[in-house]
Amino acid sequence: MAKTRVYYNSACPVCDAGIAHQRRRLRGGEAEVDWIDVHADNEAVGEVGADLEFVRERLHVVDEAGAVRVGSEAFRALWDLTPNQGWLARLSGLPLVRGLWRWSYNGFAAALYRWNRRRGRW
Repeated sequence: MAKTRVYYNSACPVCDAGIAHQRRRLRGGEAEVDWIDVHADNEAVGEVGADLEFVRERLHVVDEAGAVRVGSEAFRALWDLTPNQGWLARLSGLPLVRGLWRWSYNGFAAALYRWNRRRGRW
């Protein structure tokens, strides 16, 4: 069985802290996850078919079936694997909530990306 792969950007302190939190929550659980830091391995973005800047801006998850999830959908996939966070995946998948979650995530991710660029993190 293939592992879920999470592509994240450790150069962003907010992203790095969020991933560290998810890693701790998943430790010892049933899910097997490969954590791929695109800041340390720029070439890894080729595995998701996106350019480096887009992967720096938005979380990417490749699930066990090989489906690529981006942004808010990537978080839903990750929450679905995480003990005691399945409810977040279900809630964020409800029609109205899903649209609001996507809109909120995209706005926050874009602002965070611009902030990190201004700070010279990459």
